[in-house]
This record gives sequence, structure tokens and C-alpha cells, in this order.
Amino acid sequence: MTETIRPDDARHAVGGDTPLPDELLTEQLARAILEAGPLAMTVSDPRQPGDPVVWANRAFTSLTGYTAEEVRGRNCRFLQCEDTDRDVVHRLRAALERGDDVQELLLNVRKDGSPFWNQLAITQLRDETGQVTHRVGVQVDVTAEADGEAARTLELSLMHRTADRLELLARVGEELSRHLEYGDAVDALADLVVPRLATWGFVAMMSETGHVERLHVVTSDPEHRAVAHALGTQGTMWLTSSPRVAATLAAGANHVPMPMAVDVDSLPARTTPAELRLLQTLGLGSALLVPLTGRDRVLGVLCLVHRDHDGFDREIVVTAAHLGRRAGVLLENVRLYLAERDAALTLQHSLLPVLGDVGGLDVAASYLPSGRRAEVGGDWFDAFVLPDGAVSLAVGDVVGHDLRAAASMGQLRSLLRASVWRGDRPGEALERLDGLVRALDVADVATCVLVRWERTAAGAHLTWASAGHPPGLVRLPGGEVHGLDGARSTPVGLPPVRPGTVPEASADVPHGAVLVLYSDGLVERRDRGLREGIAALSDALAGVPDDASATQVCDALTAALVDEHQEDDVCLLVVRVD
Repeated sequence: MTETIRPDDARHAVGGDTPLPDELLTEQLARAILEAGPLAMTVSDPRQPGDPVVWANRAFTSLTGYTAEEVRGRNCRFLQCEDTDRDVVHRLRAALERGDDVQELLLNVRKDGSPFWNQLAITQLRDETGQVTHRVGVQVDVTAEADGEAARTLELSLMHRTADRLELLARVGEELSRHLEYGDAVDALADLVVPRLATWGFVAMMSETGHVERLHVVTSDPEHRAVAHALGTQGTMWLTSSPRVAATLAAGANHVPMPMAVDVDSLPARTTPAELRLLQTLGLGSALLVPLTGRDRVLGVLCLVHRDHDGFDREIVVTAAHLGRRAGVLLENVRLYLAERDAALTLQHSLLPVLGDVGGLDVAASYLPSGRRAEVGGDWFDAFVLPDGAVSLAVGDVVGHDLRAAASMGQLRSLLRASVWRGDRPGEALERLDGLVRALDVADVATCVLVRWERTAAGAHLTWASAGHPPGLVRLPGGEVHGLDGARSTPVGLPPVRPGTVPEASADVPHGAVLVLYSDGLVERRDRGLREGIAALSDALAGVPDDASATQVCDALTAALVDEHQEDDVCLLVVRVD
């Protein structure tokens, strides 16, 4: 039996009270829709906010369990669930925004919560001007055919997401451990996490008094980097006035991260007009706030923002929660490293002498701490006038990079000073120092070069002894450089190879000569051995002008041999024979 289709029949295709848009009511279109009766179909209007459904047929309501009244006025995304592949959703949106027809397979849920695999095809209808007026969606339940493959695909997808989460957590640990400047570590956390999980976001670190001490805003859109930078540097009213940020900081470890819609309506009252424009440019859909918790307090907050209202799935929430706990502890470790290093540096600098008038000599010294912020060494220097008018010069290095090394350095310097002051020659002084170190367990191992400087009519007479330390250098007028060789013994704290008095050596140097004593950090590094480093130092010393002062020589040598990636402490003592 053949039935005649009339437009009025089409107006009542769903329950008799869901009319089609007037512009679609042609006899041919109505016949096409009804002839495809077994297929679930919807029509949406992209000209309205949210692209809502304006019509659905009986097959659609039968497939999903929703009535026509429950469907009309809503975007079809309500069929999505937590396990819907976000990449598929993004591909759908991108195709529709380009004006393309599209077909995708995605996981949806019915009204009763049961899942089904939806083979979705969307066709865009245009008017005579080419503008898209409606979108016709056809949904086909292919669960029976796709269950096996989809299950495998979903399992693989979950495995990839878990692997991605673990990889991100590992990278955060590596990155924060590498940046031992606190501000750099905070910035690295935001730079690494935000582009992976959100449209934009920020890390805000708070002081113990509750003030913002570090803020870094990051966007995943390269075109908005200047906007993100402006938001992070031109004021913080938008941040400090946020009740949700305050609640997250107050809750601390008890806060459960959950995506929430951005409270756009309240923004004008708690932001400046400039801040509001920047926020709107970056995008305000949904937000996810995660506290960064240390061992005993909340250090700050990580905020992820997505331009879409449903931009964060369950996997991102879980990842962000793990990040909050791990990153908080790592950032606290950076604080502790810096506090320890500052204490050690303070101790070390308090123990090093302030050079004043050293017997009328032209003397300069330089101490440069290692570029490794968490480590402080036991390098030291000394220069003072003895009771008989001679001058004692020394450079030493206690093995280790910690508070113990810095404290041991101060003890060794004091013990050596006392020995030299009582009249010990350089060899005797180092021998006495070695005995005291081993008897009193002052330090593990240390090296030292000790020089006695005596004025002569022709210049100066030098007497020296070295306990495992790199040899001092003497530059003669004209540029010739000699090493203070010989008079070497084992480092302080180690059993001597040849028991007996520590050997000494001596030499006379003329007026205009320059003596250089240094620690191994000046000459030795990973890409350069000790011999090569001493040769480089000799070349740099030979190249300084004859009339250069001790300070000028000191500056020239550090500029030539010390770079920004300095791995060890550097101690340098320069004396010029006037």
C-alpha cells in the first residue's frame, strides 16, 4: 500500500507536537525524512546560541530514551559521557566550524545510562547565500558491530592516557629537580603542565603571610602569549579577589579538584577593566583548581582553564590531582635547598677574611660559589702579616659541598693561622695541621698551598709547601710564567706517602712579578682536565699587561676561565711585587 505524504504529516513527526522549521517544510524534504524513518535523526539550528536541536524523529527518541520535549533546545553533546573520546569530539567541532560535513564513531549514553556506539553523520544545510542554516544529524546504533573493536580501542586509549599521565608526572619531577632557582622551578611547572592539559592557566605561589610571591600565566595558544604575559605582570586583583582560589588555598590537602564553570557574571566586580579584557581574550569556559601542598602547608595553587564548558575529562582531573601533590613537595624541596645553601654561603663568607692592608702589598682575592645552587664548598684563602714582618698567603679546599665542608674550612683556616703565627715554617705548619685534622676529626680531606712572602731589595723571597694542592704560578715581567713546583705532599687528612717533615721549596722573584694561588675549581671541569686547565691559566696570566694591578689580574683570570656553567667553587688570590 502506498501512502501519500503531506506537509502536515511532517509537522507531527514526533509525538504529533514537534513541528519542523518552516523553511524545511517542503513536500520533498518531509518525504525524505519519513522515508528514512528507521534511522534516528535530528535537526539543529547553528544560528541559535549553542546550536540547539529543533527537531528529532521517533527513531531518535526510541534510540536514546529521551522524549522530544527533553531533546528540543539542547545541544546533542548531552549524549556524551566521561569515556567519550575527546579527540573525536574535537574533530567533530572543528569540521562543523569549517562548514564541512562529517562522520565519526563515538561512545554515547542513553537516558537510562546505558552506553551505545553511535555512528554519527552530520550534513550542513545552506541557504541561497551559502550560510549554514541547519544541521541534519543521522545516528546509527552500531554497538553490536563495534563492541569488540571499540572495547579494544577504548582499552588502548586508556592505556595511552595512563602512560601519558605517568610520563607527565615524571617530566615534572625531572624539570623541577633541574631548576634549583625557585622562580625558575615555578615557571617550569606552569610551562610544562598547562599546555598539556588546558587552554591556559597559571601557577601562583604564596608566601607564609598569604601574599602572592610568584605568578606565572601560560597559554597553549601561541597567538595569546603576550596576553598571558600581561595578565601575569600587570596586576593580581583578578587572582587575589577570586573566592574559589581563596577556598582552594584554605582547604589545602582536603580540597578535591573538580571542574567547574567559570563564574563569568561576577568577574566585572572583582577585576579591573584591563584584567577582564585579558581574561575574556584567553577564554572562560571551565576551570580546575589544584592546591600545591608541601609537607606542612599549602604553598600555592595550580589553575587550569579551558575555553569550553566541558573541557576537562576524568583523566585530566586525576592527572592534575597527582600533579598538585608531587609538584608541591618538589617545590618545597627547592625552598629547602636554597635555605641550606644561603646558610652555608653566609657561614662561608663570614669565615673568609676581608683583605685590608696586607703589609703594603698589592693583593686581590676572589671567591665565586658554584653554579650548582644546592652545593657550597670549602674553598678558602688567607693573607695576613706575621709578627716578624713576613706575609702568610694561603689557598685551601676542603673536600665536600655542604655545611660540614664550610664549617671545616673555618676550623682549618683558624688552625693554620695559629700554627703560622707561632712561627712555624710552611712545611711545619702543614705537618701540624695534618696531625690536628686526623686527631680531632676536623675534616675528611683537604688540600692547601701555603706561601711565606719576605721582602727583599730585588723583590721578594718566597717559601712554600703544598698539601696535594695545584701549584701556584708566578708571572715575571715580560710575560714568562713559572709554576711553584716541588714541595708537594699528600692532602691534609690522608696518611703521608713518605713519613717525615713536609717538604718546602723557595725562590726569589723580582719587582713587577705576580703570584697567583688558586683552587682547582678555576682550572678543572668536566671538559677540561687539571693539566689543560693549568695550561689555560698560564696562558691567560701571560697575556695580562706588565703594569696590571692585582685586582686587574684577578678580574682578567676569572673572566678567561670561569663561565656561567661553573661546576665548582673558585678561589683566587693574586699578589703583585711592587
